[in-house]
Amino acid sequence: MTHDVSSTRTLPVPPAEVWKAWESSDYLKRWWGPQGFTCPTADVDLREGGRTLVSMTAPGFGEIYNTWTYSRIVPHERIEYVLRFTDKDGAPHDPPMPDIPNEVPHVVTFSALPEGGTTLTVVEFGYASAEAAAISRGGLEQCLDKLEAIYA
Repeated sequence: MTHDVSSTRTLPVPPAEVWKAWESSDYLKRWWGPQGFTCPTADVDLREGGRTLVSMTAPGFGEIYNTWTYSRIVPHERIEYVLRFTDKDGAPHDPPMPDIPNEVPHVVTFSALPEGGTTLTVVEFGYASAEAAAISRGGLEQCLDKLEAIYA
């Protein structure tokens, strides 16, 4: 049995504006990483077959790198990618905790709302324990809180 993580935010801007948070390095650096973390690296190649390299760091924590390798892109509607833990050059390595898979599939959806806003949903798949899923959920929630603050 695996455990999935899902989080949703309602944002007051149209999907095309929220999409920028995923395709723009400048936007991504503003929200990637839990509270107290910064994102010094955000090399974005948002296209099917493309790959984004991101990092997050906090004082006394070191720097953690991930790649997001995209399998499906529907502009302003859907992004599907696999997250991997990597080194600064993007070479994969084992996750920093047990029960996190080497490859974590993600699906991000952008749903337009009648009043002009967007419902953003991020789903992560395949954690081997409820504890690992809960830790990831906490980080995702904090990232999305930072994203939401951009559009407040």
